[in-house]
Amino acid sequence: MTLTSPKYQLHLKCHSLIFFLKKINDSSRKSLQHFLYSSTSSYLRLVRCSDPGISAVPLNVPADTVKLRLEKTLISRIPRAAFYNLSDLRFLWLNYNAITSIHPSSFVNLKALRELRLDGNLLSSFPWEGLRDMPRLQTLGLHNNRLSSLPAHASLFLPNITFLDLSSNRCDQTQHDIRRLWLFPESHQHSRSSLLGLHDNPWLCDCQISMVMSLSMSLGSPVVLMDQLLFCSQSVDQSGMLLSQSELSRCMRPSVQPAATRVISPLGSNVILRCEATGYPTPTLTWIKTSAYTGELYRAFIQESPRVGVRWSIITLNGLSYKDAGEYRCQARNMAGLSEAPIKLKVVGLTRLSRLPKRKSLKTPLKLSTRYRRSNQTAHSTNTISVKENQIHQSISPPGVNTDQPAANMASREVLRGKRHKMNFTEAKI
Repeated sequence: MTLTSPKYQLHLKCHSLIFFLKKINDSSRKSLQHFLYSSTSSYLRLVRCSDPGISAVPLNVPADTVKLRLEKTLISRIPRAAFYNLSDLRFLWLNYNAITSIHPSSFVNLKALRELRLDGNLLSSFPWEGLRDMPRLQTLGLHNNRLSSLPAHASLFLPNITFLDLSSNRCDQTQHDIRRLWLFPESHQHSRSSLLGLHDNPWLCDCQISMVMSLSMSLGSPVVLMDQLLFCSQSVDQSGMLLSQSELSRCMRPSVQPAATRVISPLGSNVILRCEATGYPTPTLTWIKTSAYTGELYRAFIQESPRVGVRWSIITLNGLSYKDAGEYRCQARNMAGLSEAPIKLKVVGLTRLSRLPKRKSLKTPLKLSTRYRRSNQTAHSTNTISVKENQIHQSISPPGVNTDQPAANMASREVLRGKRHKMNFTEAKI
């Protein structure tokens, strides 16, 4: 059905087309509303600006616009919140302009947007984090720009994308496994396959591209390439050797297996940490030593490859000290990806005794001889009598007499000496 609509100009440069749905029968209106994602309005407004004299995004676009086309203009940058008033916008086409930069917040408040096209511009980078402001976006066209790679963090903002066109750019390799965008069910809510455009780029023929091609050709694949023929500029592994297409099909991400995940060794001892990695191409190994605050590359290690696809490595630590304790991560890397495994090393010292052990007590006391016991008793009784005599002498002293005087002391000592002599004589006779 052909739809007729009035036209009027916006600053003599933009044209607004209004489609009145009331003039269409119910079946056509429902199908058109479904195509435009269930608009509740009785009409749909489409605005097109294609005047070569436009150098900035127009500010007076009607707020009820559903589709906006800014094409073949001199617009070079998209500022922050450039389309904030267009909350009903479903389609935004910015094709064949001179856009070199886009602010990360350019698409704020475009929660209803389903399609964003930026084909034929001069973009060397794209603000992938800006896609958070467009939660319903399904189509993203970046054909014929100057993008050099698909960064690793892009996968965080592409959960609902069913069409991604990166063709005719300058991409030579991906910085992560782009298969992860579609291989896991939690990363997308749609059950149909996603269309991916990667052709006409100077790709380096590595395992990433090889596995994407293999995935797209498999039955029931979640991703389909727009063009199955990807031409690679070169195919080189990490050792500088060229890889054939048959070898690329064997690409396998590394798998790391440590000899032990936890090692406890005493202070001053020697220990060896070992890990083994498998994958294709044969992975290279590195060790990273991490402590409570830092992580540093450990350079003193040995690695060997006994056969293709296998490599092992060891670290030798002699005379362990407490600073050697920590986590050692064995990291394996090849063209297909990266993986690692941790080994925790604990250094223990000697345990100090909290108290000395008790000595064993004798069960029976030693028996003293009769002679020794008698003399000891005699000395004890003598000392007892001396103490008693002292107390008697002090008690009979008259209150006015000073017992500290030298004469009194001498007299008292003579009296006591005479009494002791008599007592000793009496004991001897007995």
